[in-house]
Amino acid sequence: MPGEVDRDVYPEPPRQTPVHQYLSSLPDPLIVINGVFNFVIDKPVTIFHDWMIRQREKNKIYYYHRIFQRVPDLSQCLEDDILCRFEAEMQWRRDVQVDREIVKIMRERYMACITREGANAQQNCLGIKEEYAQACRGYKSRYDDLGANGNARRCLMKQKARMIEERKAAAAAEA
Repeated sequence: MPGEVDRDVYPEPPRQTPVHQYLSSLPDPLIVINGVFNFVIDKPVTIFHDWMIRQREKNKIYYYHRIFQRVPDLSQCLEDDILCRFEAEMQWRRDVQVDREIVKIMRERYMACITREGANAQQNCLGIKEEYAQACRGYKSRYDDLGANGNARRCLMKQKARMIEERKAAAAAEA
């Protein structure tokens, strides 16, 4: 790199930038429009926005989960109580969604363990695999044969039939 800079090729920039002189006696229209916009539109909106933020900070609302109170099961509802049956149906649907998410989370944990452990997954992920299999068996025993139009009543009848089969099997084992 040369030591001397050729001033003819690379002239020095001016030391002070010249200020644009507005030649009219009237004020600059851009400055006037900008000031009107700031005071008419921007200032009130900003004041309202800041006021809303202060109000929200006073009354913090946390939207994590909606908490539903447990309602009576379908077996506890009277035969002609339509509202109780509807609430039990909605509770059953929420329970199905929760159980489905539990199985999904267990599967994700198992797959993450397999990915993490690699060749040693059979040995190191055995506990997670058993928990996942148990969750799948529980979900399958409750909701497998209900189909797409399953409801709380069908699920209750399936549970009742499963309990009767278990009692018959226990009685046959004793005899």
